[in-house]
Amino acid sequence: MSTELFKNIPTKVNELLINVENGRIGLPDLQRPFEWNDSQVRDLLDSMMRGYPIGFIMLWSSPDKYENVGYIGENDKTYDTPEDLVIDGQQRLTALLAAMHGIIVRDKNYKERRIRISYNPLTKEFAVWSQAYEKSPEWISAVSDVFIADIEHKIPEFRRNFISSYNEGRAKNNLPELSGEEEYQIEQNINDLLNLKEYSLPEIKIFDNASEEDVADIFVRVNSGGKKLTEKNFIETLLAVYDNDIYEKIEAFCSDSRIPAKNTSYNNIIEVDPVHLIRVAVGVGFRRARLRYAYMLLRGKDLKTGNTNKETQEENLRKFKDALDKATNLNDWHAFLNMFAQAGYLNKNFVVSSNAVVFSYVLYLIGKYDYGVLSSELQRIIPRWIFMSTITSFYSGSTESEVEKQFADMRNIVTKEDFVTYLDETITSAMTEDFFNISLPQRMTTSAAVSPEWNGYIAAINVLGKPMFLSTVPMANYLIPGASGTKNPIDKHHIFPKKYLEEIGYDNDRDRNQIANFTYIDYQTNIEISDDPPAEYVDRYRQRLGEDRYKETCFENALPLDFEKMNYEEFLAKRRVLMAQKVREAYIELSK
Repeated sequence: MSTELFKNIPTKVNELLINVENGRIGLPDLQRPFEWNDSQVRDLLDSMMRGYPIGFIMLWSSPDKYENVGYIGENDKTYDTPEDLVIDGQQRLTALLAAMHGIIVRDKNYKERRIRISYNPLTKEFAVWSQAYEKSPEWISAVSDVFIADIEHKIPEFRRNFISSYNEGRAKNNLPELSGEEEYQIEQNINDLLNLKEYSLPEIKIFDNASEEDVADIFVRVNSGGKKLTEKNFIETLLAVYDNDIYEKIEAFCSDSRIPAKNTSYNNIIEVDPVHLIRVAVGVGFRRARLRYAYMLLRGKDLKTGNTNKETQEENLRKFKDALDKATNLNDWHAFLNMFAQAGYLNKNFVVSSNAVVFSYVLYLIGKYDYGVLSSELQRIIPRWIFMSTITSFYSGSTESEVEKQFADMRNIVTKEDFVTYLDETITSAMTEDFFNISLPQRMTTSAAVSPEWNGYIAAINVLGKPMFLSTVPMANYLIPGASGTKNPIDKHHIFPKKYLEEIGYDNDRDRNQIANFTYIDYQTNIEISDDPPAEYVDRYRQRLGEDRYKETCFENALPLDFEKMNYEEFLAKRRVLMAQKVREAYIELSK
C-alpha cells in the first residue's frame, strides 16, 4: 500500500474552537461572508444535542518551511503560524463560534449580523432568536450567554438568575413557581447544552506533503455525491493565512461594491466577489486563467519547475499584490466599467456572464500596464471587445480553457500595436457577415429568460440611442439605475400578446416567449395594450402617432412594417433578421 496522505483524529468541538481562536487552526477571518442562515445554525445545534453526526472537519497541514505567514482574524493569536488550514468545514466552525461564543459574522452582502440561537432549558428546544424569545422568561435568548458565563466561571450565578426570572414571570401570570423537579431539569438541560463542547467532531488531517491536486481529489472522494471542492473558499483560506492584508483588501473592495457611496468600488454592472479579484490578479500577474493556479501560486509553487519553496512563494505573493493593486485602483476600475455603458450594457441585469467582466478587465489592465496602450485607444477597442464577447458568449462554456489559449496566443505580442491588432483581429473574426446574417438570427430562436442575444440586442438599441417602441424617449434613459425608484418604468411586452396567441392555437410558452416576440414599452402603454390583438392596438397607435412616426418606431425597434398582418411564424423569422441587423449597426457604430 502506498503512503497515506492523511490521518483521522478524534476531536471535540471545544478543542477545535479553541484552536481556531488561538490560531493553531487557520480559519479565514471571521468577518468573511457567512453563507448559512440562522435556521441552519439552529439545526446544527439541535443535531448535536440529539447526538446526530454532523460530518467532519478537513484540515491541511501548513508547510513547515513557511514561517511567520501572518495572523488570522482580528483577535490576538498564540500561534503566529497556523499549523493546519481548514479546507472543509469552514461554515460549520464559523457557525459554532458565532452561536456559542457570540462572534459577529457578515452575510453574503457583507452586512454584519449576530447569530443568536435561543434555548428553552425546560423543554430542551432550540429556536432562531426573536423578540418573543428575548422577552420570554422561559427562554435563554442566546446560547452564547451560557457559554460565556461558563468561560467566566459564572454558571451557578447564571442558573440562579434564570430560575429567579422564570419564577417572576410565572408569578405575573398567576402560575405556581417552578417545582424542585423542574429546577433540577433546567439545571440538567443547561449542563447538556454546555456538554456540546464535548461533542465529537472528527478531523481528517491531510499531511503537508499532499499536493493541491491531491487535496482537491481527496475532498471530492470523501464527500459523497461527488461534491466539488470550492476553489474560491480554498484560495480565500490560503490568502487569509499567508497574507491577511491581501485578504482584507479583497474583502473591503467586494463589500464596497455592494454599497452606493462615492470613492468606492460600487458600480451598476457587477457585485464583486473575492473570486473575481483573484481571477484578475492571477490573469494580470501570471497570465493564467485556471483558478487552481491561484492556490498553487499562493502555496509557493513554481509553475514551470513544479517546485515549492519559500522564495517562490514570496515572489508569487509580490506579483499577486502588484496585480491586485492594479485591479483595485478605483480610477481604472470605474474607467473600465464605463466602457460597459459605451457598449450599451447599462446595468447588471443585462450582463449574463461575470466572466465577461472579469476577463475583459484583465485585458484592459494588461493593455494599459504591460503594453502601455493609450487611454484613448483602450476606449475604442475595449467597448468593442465587451460588445463582441457578451453577445457571442465568448466567456461562456469552457471559459478557463479558452482564456488559457488566449494567453498562449498573446505570448508573442511585444508592442502595444501588436496588442491592439490582436484584439481587433479576434473581434473581426467573430463579428462576420455570416454571424450577423445567419448565426445570430438562428441563435435568437430561443425563449430563454436569460439570453445573451436578447441582452445584446438591447445593448445595440442603447448604443444607437434609439427610443422604445411607441415612444420618443431613448430606451437608455429608462435603463440607467436609479432613474425609476423601486418601480420599473418599462415592461418587457409580448408584441403578439400571450392571450391572443393562445386563442389562435399557440399553447406552449416556448413558442409564445420567443425573444423575437418581445419589446420594451413604458408601463402605461403596456397597461393600455394589455391583451389586445396586434391589429387592434397597432391601428390605434398608427393613428395617434401618424404614419411617418409609426414607421420610424417600427424601424428603430426592428419590427417589420405591417407585422400585425403577418402570421406569427413569419413575423418571428423576419424580426430575428431585423434584430440581428440592429446589432450589426451598433457594432459598426462602435467601430468608428
